[in-house]
Parts: sequence; C-alpha cells; structure tokens
Amino acid sequence: MSHGPIELPAPHVPYLVRRIARPVNTRLDEHLPTDHKLSQVYRVGAGLMGLLLVVFGILGLIDRIGFFDTGGATVLALNTNGALSVLSICIGLLLFVGMVIGGNFASTLNIVLGIAFIVSGFVNLALLDTGMNFLAFKIQNVLFSFVVGVMLMWFGMYGRVGSALPHDNPYWRARNPEQAAREDRAARAAARLSHGV
Repeated sequence: MSHGPIELPAPHVPYLVRRIARPVNTRLDEHLPTDHKLSQVYRVGAGLMGLLLVVFGILGLIDRIGFFDTGGATVLALNTNGALSVLSICIGLLLFVGMVIGGNFASTLNIVLGIAFIVSGFVNLALLDTGMNFLAFKIQNVLFSFVVGVMLMWFGMYGRVGSALPHDNPYWRARNPEQAAREDRAARAAARLSHGV
C-alpha cells in the first residue's frame, strides 16, 4: 500500500531552515482588507512616484528632444531624451493604476518597480560612457533611479514585510493564524470578565 509524502508540522522543521526559507516573513500573497489604512500608504506612494515620473516625461516630450538623443538635454536637472521621457510616462501611468486599485496590488507593484529602478540604476551606471546608453543617463539619473527605487520599495513594504509587525496587522495575522486566533479568544475572554459575564 503506497502512502503520500509525509509532511512534518512547522514546529518540527529546524528553526534555521525556516529562517532561510522566510528570512523576515516576506510572503507577499496575503489578503489585505480593501479599506485597511495600509492600502492608503500604498496608494499615496504609487500616486506620488507616478506623478513625479509623468511630469518628468511630459516636460521631456515638450522640449522635443530626439528619441535616442544623447546630447545632454536636461529636465528637472536630469538628463533625458525622448525614449526616457516615454518610458517615464508609461511607468508613471502604471503607478497611477496601482494607486487606483490599491491594496496588495499597489503594494506589490511598488515593490516590483522599486527593484526594477534599483536594477536600472546599476545597469545604466555600467552603460554611462558606452554607445549603449540609449536612455541618455548621467550620474544624476543613476542616483535618481536609486532614490525612486528605494522610495517605491519603502512604500510597498511598509507594514507588510518585517520581523516585528504588530499583532493587529493583517499580514501578521495571515502569516500566524493560530496565534491570532488564540489572541482573539484571550481578548474575548478578558472582555467578558471585565463586563462580569
């Protein structure tokens, strides 16, 4: 008679293995209530960064800079060309979509785009003085890319990723359902005792 694979309960998995698998409770698929206050943080972050990128892109297009021009045209103290302007507008509009939808989508979008901006900063840093610098990056663009990336990641991870989330946090509760249920039962019992029930 064949048996399926035996799964050990989580407490029997060595602590080090669990920490390596989930170093700071970084699962990003938990449900966030639609009206939760964290959703507002994700919306604001996406909206502000999206607005900044759209304004930068529009100002670049207004100047009618060549699409792949690397001649040194600047907008808001950043070097740009038509390709970078269009790309900025597209990413800004995507962030606006995240702002409208909110919740987990906005948070995850902020995180993913934040990582993309940081990677872009490193890639374009390597391409600065080469013929492949199609987006006309200069060192100030690289620094801007890093700053926007870190800000987007901060907005996306706020209240969602960490080892010390408060126990009323919806992400903490989704990751620790048994402990959350025990705490709820204890709180209800304490409330009954305080009301003399």
